[in-house]
Amino acid sequence: GDNKWTMTMMARDADTGMLKWGYQKTPHDEWDYAGVNIMMLSEQKDKDGKLRKLVTHPDRNGIVYTLDRTDGSLVSADKIDDTVNVWTHVDLKTGIPVRNPEYGTRMDHKGKDICPSAMGYHDQAHDSYDPERGLF
Repeated sequence: GDNKWTMTMMARDADTGMLKWGYQKTPHDEWDYAGVNIMMLSEQKDKDGKLRKLVTHPDRNGIVYTLDRTDGSLVSADKIDDTVNVWTHVDLKTGIPVRNPEYGTRMDHKGKDICPSAMGYHDQAHDSYDPERGLF
């Protein structure tokens, strides 16, 4: 199955320790991307001009995720660049990345030219956010 809670961004209530929300970036992570990269916090206006508290995470799976950090709702999920081929896209309604079967890892298929590789697209190097310019 999806191996629930692996490859997942989670938020807990600091006072109670109770889970507030969880978002699984790579259900059934067959490539072992692990998703251990930094998460950057920002406050930015959305398309309607409403100021939102966000968390942005460039993942080893080749997707940059931005979620509303108050409720875990997915704001955007975009490929880092066009070389990422394990996904066709991320379904923004379900939040699930849509796999390209050509680049899967199954016993009956020889996967080749898979991007990102098992090392991941964006590894553990740190990123930064400039709140004055609104840029990562």
